Amino acid sequence: RWPSLLKYYSHSDSVSWLEEYKARHNAGLEAQRIVASFSKRFFSEHVPCDGFSDIETLGCPSHFFEDELMCILNMEGRKGLTWKYYAKKILYFLRQQNILKNLKEYLQRPTERQSFLEGAVLIDQYCNPLSDICLKSVQAQVDDITDKVRKVLRTKNPRHPSLASKAGEVFVPEVELQRQVLDAMNCVLYEQLKYKGNELDYYNSLNSYIHQVLIRRTGIPISLSVLYLTIARQLGVKLEPVNFPSHFLLRWCQGKEGSTDIFDYTYIDAFGKGKQLTVKECEYLIGHHVTEEFYGVVTSKEVLQRMVGNLLNLGKRESTDQSYQLLRDSLDLYLAMYPDNVQHLMLQARLYFHLGIWPEKVLDILQHIQALDPSQHGAVGYLVQHTLEHIERRKEELGPEVKHRSDEKHKEVCFSIGLIMKHKRYGYNCVIYGWDPACMMGHEWIRNMNVHSLPHGPHQPFYNVLVEDGSCRYAAQENLEYNSEPREIPHPDIGRYFSEFTGLHYLANTELEIRYPEDLELTRATVQKIYSSGKE
Repeated sequence: RWPSLLKYYSHSDSVSWLEEYKARHNAGLEAQRIVASFSKRFFSEHVPCDGFSDIETLGCPSHFFEDELMCILNMEGRKGLTWKYYAKKILYFLRQQNILKNLKEYLQRPTERQSFLEGAVLIDQYCNPLSDICLKSVQAQVDDITDKVRKVLRTKNPRHPSLASKAGEVFVPEVELQRQVLDAMNCVLYEQLKYKGNELDYYNSLNSYIHQVLIRRTGIPISLSVLYLTIARQLGVKLEPVNFPSHFLLRWCQGKEGSTDIFDYTYIDAFGKGKQLTVKECEYLIGHHVTEEFYGVVTSKEVLQRMVGNLLNLGKRESTDQSYQLLRDSLDLYLAMYPDNVQHLMLQARLYFHLGIWPEKVLDILQHIQALDPSQHGAVGYLVQHTLEHIERRKEELGPEVKHRSDEKHKEVCFSIGLIMKHKRYGYNCVIYGWDPACMMGHEWIRNMNVHSLPHGPHQPFYNVLVEDGSCRYAAQENLEYNSEPREIPHPDIGRYFSEFTGLHYLANTELEIRYPEDLELTRATVQKIYSSGKE
């Protein structure tokens, strides 16, 4: 019944299968109860920090609970959208908490036991917690590449020392033998497997995720360097990471091991097909002179810091992601490594404040900043004041506003919740999840969006819509029309508002229906009228 759980057992285990079945069954019931409660508890706000507290104190095995969440996510068809939405949020939280715990354990190990590959996998897992990424699988793929390199090496030098030993148990001392390894690696990686630096789509976050680098065979300097360094070390060549500005490099010692002379090293550009560079050529690569300190070796923690820093910068760039998930994830990772970094703590507080989420956590972060750096009292005081106001406003909210079609002020509202629409001007497909009898935005928004240029201006119904590109928009009635070819809208928040896609329209979930009690019947009647004849 639950085949994905087989991996938790071995043939040598003595197991009471009846007890295991009961435990899994009860975990499933508990998961369903919690998922069902989330829509009612958190429909009108972001799931708060303490919203997962009952999950953290589960009385059942966590892998059973996760398995039930996966069963919900994998339900076939277009039903259960709200359950899937909250099951995904809960699973995201559970896995990230576990990965964060593993990262902190990794950082506490002695430096020599901190594998660069494992660190890269932990970052990948945290940013993609719903993907099936594990160190064992990534390592197996790297081992496969290493085996290919050995085959090439064997044709060049059948007596090469790296062929006689298992991975990690060999060190090749002679520079010429090391050169043979690197030549074989370049042959396999760049000629046979066609790995390359992603110059055309450099700022794609996939370039930073090691499992995607292996799938797509492309990346940025640091991700390709982690792969290159890992393979080299498995073959007995101790390359070292260099935190070179603008372009991450590796260094290969040509002189006495441990030398502090930067001219005793050759520098390797994994992004540039393994090209070997001199100090002067490194400067040509970035177009300016740098001091000797930038040629020094860095620790695994510093490598992870740079990887996370890259993701942070990408998160700031991604304006289309209205949830700023990448920025939030990379901030979590950075602060797990450097919990007292005031700059990033302030960025996290500002981000949560901007998104209007987790005001209590914002206050905790601000209190921590104030303790670390009293000179921040101006910025901290401003945010504290406005966050407290936000908390007070939330307490004053009387509950959901219910909009009845029968009200006189709503007589001009033509469209209803769940209809698939098309924007006349911009051509995007969307679904309606809310409406107002007139534009409810402030004067500045109305001016910026040039609403007064519309024939009916702001004095017409406006609709909250989820758009196929993942954005949420507020559209005037005169700009919307029925979509002649209704299709599913691939929006991450679709399950927050709707329980099912019928093929022609969306069905509002219980919480949305409470707010628009007369829309469901109108939507059904509209769909019947528009699509029954196959004509608009």
